[in-house]
Amino acid sequence: MKAIELSEPHRLKLVDRPEPSEPGPGEVLVRTHSMGICGTDVSGFLGRMPFFRYPRIPGHELGVEVLAVGPDVNTVRPGDRCSVEPYLNCGGCYACRSGHPNCCESLNVIGVMVDGGLCDRFLIRSDRLHPSEQLSMEQLALVETLAIGCHAAERGGALPGQQVLIIGAGPIGLATLEFTRLKNARITVMDISPQRLDFCRRHHDVDHTIQVSDQHATEQRVREITDGAGFAVVTDATGNADSMSSALSFAAHSGTVVYVGITTGTIQFPHPVLHRPELTLRASRNALPDDFRRIIGLIEDGTIDTAPWITHRIPFDSVTTDFESLTQPDSGVVKAMIDVSGCTPA
Repeated sequence: MKAIELSEPHRLKLVDRPEPSEPGPGEVLVRTHSMGICGTDVSGFLGRMPFFRYPRIPGHELGVEVLAVGPDVNTVRPGDRCSVEPYLNCGGCYACRSGHPNCCESLNVIGVMVDGGLCDRFLIRSDRLHPSEQLSMEQLALVETLAIGCHAAERGGALPGQQVLIIGAGPIGLATLEFTRLKNARITVMDISPQRLDFCRRHHDVDHTIQVSDQHATEQRVREITDGAGFAVVTDATGNADSMSSALSFAAHSGTVVYVGITTGTIQFPHPVLHRPELTLRASRNALPDDFRRIIGLIEDGTIDTAPWITHRIPFDSVTTDFESLTQPDSGVVKAMIDVSGCTPA
């Protein structure tokens, strides 16, 4: 069958892979219809993703169709449309036993550590599928992005009326914004791109935006918005080490800083910046199963409008030639979607 492999940074190629076997116990055979391009895919392409293993078939933001199920599977059936929860946890380590399968000690994420969905069909554990009778394949592929933001917003723990800063208006920042909005917090978005900030003002419920300039001017704007107090919660979704290092300076005394972006760089700051205001510093990794179920329900009932999200679409056959253009800062991409349904067995 046809698949697209990222053999090394900057090198995508069309490959032939054997057809998957029939599903065994606990397994489901699925066909990929839609794949969202994530910041992880872009970082993997650019060689900046610390968890990426090459060569790899990418694809973890997926809308799939169930083709066949293993003998003991009763949670989904052939014909079901599903979102994929791509985190393959072990179930037995301390994190899994403690209710945190998202950061399992031996976690494998499909499309990152093991092969993913940029192919015609593949096998997946049945407990990683979340069906919906209402959502389109593209909406199902958006669920994982939204789940990352949902988990990050929970890690931040904003309360109604609190001032919250989201740094980075890419898909993960926007997903964090969606769920911070549901907490009735007062939201400010910071980014270097005026186009992305304009997108936030037009399509999302934000109180303020800050275009990053020099550090002094940025800090002055933060003081103006927060009456000098700083933000109760600061979430950095940039994956940029310099931005993540500076994020603590925008937080209020007793505030919380959440890192949801991932970097291979070194994050550094003087200890008093953390200690004097007694900040809480948290990481946010992946998402939890309940996040997927919650998000599907929120899209189905119209609480989350996915219409503005998808700004670019490309067919499967154009991925090897067009992918790099989508990584450019001036591409205008918010979320690009690959139509994998045109991929047919070789």
